[in-house]
Amino acid sequence: MTLQQLKYIIAIDRYRNFAKAASELDVTQPTLSALLQKLEDELGVRLFERSNKSVRPTAIGETVIMQAEKVLCQTEMISETIAEQKGEVSGLLSIGIGPSIAPYIMPWFIKKYTDSYPGVKLTVNEMRGEMVIESIRLGKIDIGIAISGNSASEVVEIPFYCEPFLVYVAKDCLLKMPAFNPADLLHEKMWIMKESQCMRESAFSFCKTRSIGQHIYEAGSIETLIRIVDINGGFTIIPEMHLPFLTDSQRENVRPIEGRYVSRRCVSIYIRKDFIRHRMLKSMVETMLSIIPPKMIDNGLLDNIELR
Repeated sequence: MTLQQLKYIIAIDRYRNFAKAASELDVTQPTLSALLQKLEDELGVRLFERSNKSVRPTAIGETVIMQAEKVLCQTEMISETIAEQKGEVSGLLSIGIGPSIAPYIMPWFIKKYTDSYPGVKLTVNEMRGEMVIESIRLGKIDIGIAISGNSASEVVEIPFYCEPFLVYVAKDCLLKMPAFNPADLLHEKMWIMKESQCMRESAFSFCKTRSIGQHIYEAGSIETLIRIVDINGGFTIIPEMHLPFLTDSQRENVRPIEGRYVSRRCVSIYIRKDFIRHRMLKSMVETMLSIIPPKMIDNGLLDNIELR
């Protein structure tokens, strides 16, 4: 068994298609099929069920593929260890980030980071929080950025920043009030996006009492929610870092939240417990610190990643 063979079965599993996997591996489809058959003969088990319509791993195949991903991750750590010892920030860096977080960080981060560290080949993928954690655990990505509170064996959570929520109200919806009190709008339209706004520390607990209001909706993005409020009335919740995306007239519709309502979302960095690319992590965080408002940064971040 070779590392190359392990890469083959991982590619087949990723695409569930021999032609696409062969293209990625730069081999012909017959060659890939023959190599897979050779590995199966060597192991004495069938790793994939093949038909004219699909390719899917067998039960033992899923176990072997998971182990193969861990093995390849460990082998890559050899070159990473050498780079760390040399004090270099170079090589491949893959980041997984939640889709409700990415718009406020990644456009600026990608440009600044690639300019500062030309020796790093950066890839960024938007994925839901649970997928971020699973991808880290399996070694598919190096670093994850997602809503705080996700936990899994083999994964370390580093608190990153906490961002206040604000309320965006329609022009005819308590426009004269200087602050927003949730009790005043229990029977108005609330437009909410479950993935990004119904957190463990949920804004005003509205997500826990969704039957109180007469109309509660879900939509696909903050921009969509704002447009819905502009046209249909009611209100929605927006993260503070969305303010620069609003027009001047839209900013007039933003209200702080009064009282002691929990109204924020916290974001964490996730890495594997055996993560060794500390210089790479530091370089990423240092770049992001130039983008995220300092008041939001977790007080223990610098100590946690040994920036001091």
